[in-house]
Amino acid sequence: MAYSLDKLDEKILKMVSHNARIPFLEVARECNVSGAAIHQRVQKLTSAGILKGSEFILDAEKIGYETCAFVGIYLKEANEFQNVLSALNEIPEVVECHYTTGKYAMFLKVYAKNNTHLLSIIHNRFQKIAGIAGTETVISFTEAFRRQIPVNNLDVKEIEPNYNEE
Repeated sequence: MAYSLDKLDEKILKMVSHNARIPFLEVARECNVSGAAIHQRVQKLTSAGILKGSEFILDAEKIGYETCAFVGIYLKEANEFQNVLSALNEIPEVVECHYTTGKYAMFLKVYAKNNTHLLSIIHNRFQKIAGIAGTETVISFTEAFRRQIPVNNLDVKEIEPNYNEE
């Protein structure tokens, strides 16, 4: 059964998406409900798969990964996807992998220590994976911005607050 979002959920999502470490009591004060109610709502949002944990974001450059690149993968055959995916999952420098439409079958985000390391990953790892027909690489100069999906005007239903959640 799908989880129906309400205005309280929307407000909670806005607050925690801006700061995953915000104390529940601060969220509760802003939402005019108890801390227990916020805790229960966050648990429900997590159980429904709407919230997927929280994390610290590493600054790749500050820990020695100066090159960020995006790599388009051409597959020899569409049915090679799962085998290629499994092999790519074994390469720690690949931090994102997307199955895509368009010119590439897969699109990757890769971090490398420098351009020489990136070249080594492409030649010694990617090009040795059975099922990959070819790659195309674009190097990122800098990340201009990163953000969460907006939590504005969600398809929420209007309901009266349930004060029994406390």
